Amino acid sequence: MSKYDIIVLGSGPGGYVTAIRASQLGFKTAIVEKESLGGVCLNWGCIPTKALLKSAQVFDYLKHAEDYGLSVKEFDKDFSKVVQRSRGVAEGMSKGVQFLMKKNKIDVIEGFGKIKPGKKVAVDGTEYAADHIIIATGARSRELPNLKQDGKKVIGYREAMTLEKQPKKMIVVGSGAIGVEFSNFYNSMGTEVTIVEYLPNLVPLEDEEVSKQFEKIFKKNGINVMTNASVESVDTSGKGVKATVKTKKGEEILEADVVLSAVGIAANLENIGLEDVGIVTDKGKIMVNDWYQTNMPGYYAIGDVVPGPALAHVASAEGITCVEKIAGMHVEAIDYGNIPGCTYTSPEIASVGLTEQQAKDKGYDIKVGKFPFSASGKASAAGTKDGFVKVIFDAKYGEWLGCHMIGAGVTDMIAEAVVARKLETTGHEVLKAIHPHPTMSEAVMEAVAAAYDEVIHL
Repeated sequence: MSKYDIIVLGSGPGGYVTAIRASQLGFKTAIVEKESLGGVCLNWGCIPTKALLKSAQVFDYLKHAEDYGLSVKEFDKDFSKVVQRSRGVAEGMSKGVQFLMKKNKIDVIEGFGKIKPGKKVAVDGTEYAADHIIIATGARSRELPNLKQDGKKVIGYREAMTLEKQPKKMIVVGSGAIGVEFSNFYNSMGTEVTIVEYLPNLVPLEDEEVSKQFEKIFKKNGINVMTNASVESVDTSGKGVKATVKTKKGEEILEADVVLSAVGIAANLENIGLEDVGIVTDKGKIMVNDWYQTNMPGYYAIGDVVPGPALAHVASAEGITCVEKIAGMHVEAIDYGNIPGCTYTSPEIASVGLTEQQAKDKGYDIKVGKFPFSASGKASAAGTKDGFVKVIFDAKYGEWLGCHMIGAGVTDMIAEAVVARKLETTGHEVLKAIHPHPTMSEAVMEAVAAAYDEVIHL
């Protein structure tokens, strides 16, 4: 039987990053993967969706070429080639992970892995032993009982990424990141999109002002938005789909070619041996401590299978924390209050920390500053004036409680707030840090200035 120091189950951005860090720390490491290296993120999630959205953005630029003084007489899209490009990008990234596995001398074991008592992993009948086993099996599209996915008329994100033919009409159920990103993509490509959200606001986890601005832009772009609404049932017996949607006004029947279910994710915990080993789960997640140890010594879990935000960058950070603790290093527990969230629509959304309402609910006396991109020279020059930066500070001590952005390229800007909050930076220090002009990032400094009644360009 092959013996390792560490075996990682799953090769998504949690698993493969964990394996690389383990190898760097001198552990003899193996990784088990049933499908493609890189997991959902590289093959079916983060990366290929961004490729689709980039194609949609370029197509939108062509539609608005005249706004930039350019004349483009003939242009069109080839839906299958857009999908093909996205798959090519994903394939390239997966090959990159293969290279990293070789470079770091990590054994890749292909097949379905199942943990066993005695710190063993069985992969399609062959057993491997390790001192430490890290579960990083990720998650999949969650199914609602009244919205069963058949892969053809009621689909999840995988099928949405590789449809052979562009639908004329689509209903998207759920307005988290997956739902709004696909709504944005298909709408830009020319599909008639209706988005159905159970809660009062789109992107309901975001600051309310961001949600309201986002909804306004979606409606302006021709997306039919239904909030405070739920899909009660779906009839797939005819040529297309008939969805019965319950609203405050009563029931409405919507017709479409396809329904995309984007109502969250479910952790991949089935048939991986948790019960055989005696690992405790609760509400569909593996219970772990600050160092990702389960209740059974030698078994750990990270990423979408444990409680916390189901985000690629969180899984990577958890995996690194986990193996560094195993190596006996001095490590800090992850601060889950300082995790950035990003949505890659047009406009993008990025946020970290408390929303205004959460800050008030926690009893803070707050200073709030907002700077619209309509007042930004760079945004005006780029033709991307939609959106704003909003900052929230504790009035007493100057602690940066939250930062919320909506606009072009804001997912690349949010790290400033994350690092500043990690360093316990105050509003005054942000104000005195000179930001380059003209950039979108100036809006952060201006928003902070607005919070302290020192704003220049408003």
